[in-house]
Amino acid sequence: MRVTTASAARNLKKYGKQWAGGMLLALVALLHVASVISIESIDRLDTFIVDLRMRLEPAVLDQRIVIVDIDEKSLAEMGRWPWSRDVIANLVDALTVNYKAAAVGFDVVFAEPDTSSGYGVLAGLAERELKDVPGFRAQLAGLKASLDYDGLLAAALRGKPVVLGYNVSAKQVKGKLPAPSFTVEDLNGRTLDAFTSKGYEANLDRLQDAARGGGIFTATTDLDGVLRSSTLLQRIGDGYYPSLSLATAAVYLNAKAVRPLFEGTIDTLSETERTYGGHDLIALAKGDGKLLLIPAGFFLTTTIQYRGRGGPQGGAFAYVSAFDVLLGKVDKKVLDGRIVLVGTTAPGLNDIRSTPVNSEYPGVEVHANLIKSILDNRFKHMPNFAVAVDLLQVFAIGMVLCFALPVLSPLRAVALTALAAGAVAGFGFWLYQSQDTMVNTAMALVLTFSLFVWNVAYGYFFVTRKSNAIVQRFGEYVTPELVAEMAEEPDKYNMDGESRELTVMFVDVRGFTTISEGLEPKALREYINLYLTAMSEDIRDSHRGTLDKYIGDAVMAFWGAPVAFADHARRAVATALLMQASAARLDAEFQARGWPALKIGIGLNSGVMHVGDMGSKIRKAYTVMGDAVNLAARLEGITKVYGVGIAVGEATRKAAPGFVYRELDLVRVKGKNEPVAIFEPLAAAGGLPDAALAALERWHGALALVRARQWDEAEAALGALRRDDPACLLYQLYLERIAYYRSHPPGAGWDGITTFETK
Repeated sequence: MRVTTASAARNLKKYGKQWAGGMLLALVALLHVASVISIESIDRLDTFIVDLRMRLEPAVLDQRIVIVDIDEKSLAEMGRWPWSRDVIANLVDALTVNYKAAAVGFDVVFAEPDTSSGYGVLAGLAERELKDVPGFRAQLAGLKASLDYDGLLAAALRGKPVVLGYNVSAKQVKGKLPAPSFTVEDLNGRTLDAFTSKGYEANLDRLQDAARGGGIFTATTDLDGVLRSSTLLQRIGDGYYPSLSLATAAVYLNAKAVRPLFEGTIDTLSETERTYGGHDLIALAKGDGKLLLIPAGFFLTTTIQYRGRGGPQGGAFAYVSAFDVLLGKVDKKVLDGRIVLVGTTAPGLNDIRSTPVNSEYPGVEVHANLIKSILDNRFKHMPNFAVAVDLLQVFAIGMVLCFALPVLSPLRAVALTALAAGAVAGFGFWLYQSQDTMVNTAMALVLTFSLFVWNVAYGYFFVTRKSNAIVQRFGEYVTPELVAEMAEEPDKYNMDGESRELTVMFVDVRGFTTISEGLEPKALREYINLYLTAMSEDIRDSHRGTLDKYIGDAVMAFWGAPVAFADHARRAVATALLMQASAARLDAEFQARGWPALKIGIGLNSGVMHVGDMGSKIRKAYTVMGDAVNLAARLEGITKVYGVGIAVGEATRKAAPGFVYRELDLVRVKGKNEPVAIFEPLAAAGGLPDAALAALERWHGALALVRARQWDEAEAALGALRRDDPACLLYQLYLERIAYYRSHPPGAGWDGITTFETK
């Protein structure tokens, strides 16, 4: 628990300001979702997202609904709009009698009498200029019925499944309304909020009386001028009147009544109420006795679910020319039993709407989309739990990203941000596409990217500067992983001089002068580059050493600074063994190329050293100095004397006990009075076979005999070892020493120390 508490305290100190900023952003987001504050740009973004989802809605042809288009072709053939009512009567007869359409909705209002037949002019002549013409009045009376175009249309409408459209208006009362779906009195004291209009511009009395019904086609756009929703019912006076789409669908379904249903009205509403919780329901009592339940949103409106881009090429609904219908050129299968909407796409007739999917969308197709939703009983709706979902999303995003982003690497932070944004967007799209449910996602998405930007900005302005300084200082010395670790806490690291216990290494190529003389300059460059690269990678990447410098073909490195390692000696010894293996691999490659052999010597020593940024005003370097460093350099030099690849001091052997060592000698190097035992690390503990371990034990026994001046026994033991391993120069070295000591016996005070007078 103590470690956990300390770690939490460190994290709070390190990331506290970033966390606080992130939590502030999350709090603002929660307040917006909870409607405590309002951010208009977020609301606009939510609208944009809904529009985008709408544009992704696939356009699948619905053969139940056909649009009879008063298109440019029809206007060219029949003349400009409005057409005379006898033509409209012929169109009604063609649709209902010849083609047997199941329901016809006119996205057109017939509010003014049609005088285009000239009957009024003739009647005036009969009363004035031609009143004395014998038989004129009688002839005119016989023509009256055929010249009464409104009467012809009324006759065509009577008994047919035709719904006439009309406008609501606050400025005038004109024409006759159809019978309301229900009245205030029918609500039995209940409240039903709806858009209310004081006036209307409806159809002529006799036309409306003859039609099966009427419906409102007035479109109310959002503040940006885009049509996204439509009323299902509007209140005029004490009556509630259906939209053109609802009225036409009711005729198609042979509905006997349209009524509101309130929560708990009937038991059968339970499933629908679960689906459309929080909505008023409009019930269509169909001809088969079943109820079709339609969810009504704010003020009895519904979201228009657009399919396709709209128009004859939109792909969602079939379009046929009104002129072709009049001529009977349309295949009867196209219109038989279908819902027909009569409207126009012709420019100049002012029935083009701006919608989320197209800025020039035929108004008549808006009704087609609404009717399709009614028939399919599928409505895009925002349930009463939508706010709860938005709150949950924002809270989860805020908590996860607020605390996670500061501690993650840039790549992982980007990945987490993308994952969070994708999850929010994907979940919202899935609800919209498969569940017909709309939830707001803009705030959650904005919070996601805001938290990411906040952490990036904070990291750049407050952390990156320190991190860059660390990278610039130490990037060329230590592995990138160490630099990254240091950059997380840049205040802990600097290049100021200090004394610290470290392990230092010197590496040199044997016979490099001869090698350089035997190679062309280009080959020599490649030779030394391959060698230095391999050695540097072993030092930096494998055991996280600090690469100090190159000195010609020599390499200097150390462990324990700038990042402190308690096991710096172990890391150094393990690296030395790895470097010898890498050198053997390179040697095989070099000789295969015909290049000189590669042999290296490595000296290691541990102890207290001075480490820091040292040098002149012109150039400095992060390096180590001290007696312990000098000894490591001497040890590298004497490896060739003993014929070994690695030599380490006594301090290193004690600090890195996890290896098998062979004692080489007790030496006094130039510049030091105190003798030091030197060793060769052979392998990690447990890494030598039994035969090698036995040979090592025999060697240590032979060394003890030498130091005891038992020349004969020592010579015999060394001879046996050499016969088993003729390539070992160490055995030959000591045999030569024994021969020397026999001819030059050491004095009584001989302590077995070998003194080196050269570096």
